[in-house]
Amino acid sequence: MTVEPYRRVLAIPGVRALLLVGMVARIPVTAAGLTLTLHVVNSLKLGFFEAGLVGAAATVGVAIGAPVAGRFVDRHGLRPVVAITTAAQLAFWVSAPFMPYWVLLGGAVVSGVLALPVFGVVRQCMAAAIPPEQRRTGFALDSMLVEISYMIGPAVAVASAAAFGSGWTMTAVGVGMVGSGVAMLVLNPPTRAEDDEVSGVAVPRRQWLTPALLSLLGITFAATFVLIATELSLVAVLKAEGAERWTGLMIGLWCFWSLVGGFVYGALSRGFSPLLMVGAMAALTVPVGLVGSWQLLCLALIPAGALCAPALSTTIDTLSQWVPATARGEAMGLHGTALTLGLAVSGPITGSIIDDHGTRWSFALAGLLGIVLVAMAIPFWRRVPRPAKSADPEPVVA
Repeated sequence: MTVEPYRRVLAIPGVRALLLVGMVARIPVTAAGLTLTLHVVNSLKLGFFEAGLVGAAATVGVAIGAPVAGRFVDRHGLRPVVAITTAAQLAFWVSAPFMPYWVLLGGAVVSGVLALPVFGVVRQCMAAAIPPEQRRTGFALDSMLVEISYMIGPAVAVASAAAFGSGWTMTAVGVGMVGSGVAMLVLNPPTRAEDDEVSGVAVPRRQWLTPALLSLLGITFAATFVLIATELSLVAVLKAEGAERWTGLMIGLWCFWSLVGGFVYGALSRGFSPLLMVGAMAALTVPVGLVGSWQLLCLALIPAGALCAPALSTTIDTLSQWVPATARGEAMGLHGTALTLGLAVSGPITGSIIDDHGTRWSFALAGLLGIVLVAMAIPFWRRVPRPAKSADPEPVVA
């Protein structure tokens, strides 16, 4: 294993700037959910249930809006979509501190639908800039930078809310969203490579949205479900043992092992199927709850943690290979929807398991569900979509 694959990817024109802008642009996005929670609890003086409803509303909006935004990027280009969503985010986050709860709840749905599509856009543009044989390394690098964004965003949100209040923090998130959108507008990376399909010609959805691709989205859902269940179970273990003060350190270590795993995976000479990567991560999560103390949990999390970034990056890499360039934005949006739904579903289910049966079962059942979903995808995996250019394109109907 060497760093040479990363050097070759970073030497591609435009990739360094795209990765840097993508990492910074995702920070306010990753801070948004926790900022809303802190505002509802601290400023509106409501409970975590009401805060959870706002978070769920935003999640539903994102799940609906991501593929729609991606389809518009495919048809009309990056700049119109980014400009509209940036303006929508500014309007919501600047006015949100003054909204009563029920207005905030509805606004969260609209804000989610019109969310800045930075995750999907960055990956779509990376697929356009990087040759297929190097995308695995590129997406592994992108997954590592996503981990860094998630380590920074929520931490900054908590610190800002404690120092300045949630109202000012929400305004800061809005300013950050605007900065992210402006950076994407200025950079304006191409969403298709020069040798991709002719602009204005699209492959029908029925030719690329196949059972195999749907099974890939199911595996993506499973990966996020397992990750969120692991995070909630980890927090529950620390709370039960009176060690909440170590929560940040534990989650940071978990993210660190994901970074290490992503770096190793991206430097390998060949990649692995999402079936194997997500299935292995789920299987290694099953026995984590059997360890005795939270200190041993640090070690037990290493194997599954090291597969987090590789598992997610390989789902993106596979999707980019299966989907034609003219539909890549919509497909990346569907990938984002699968991730979002996994997050939304995992929270209440895992919480219920923890309350009723404890963390031993929450780790085990999350991993077992992941294994079941991977197993369900296997029969469809042989029927992979045809390569994009083998499909017969048809003109786009306005």
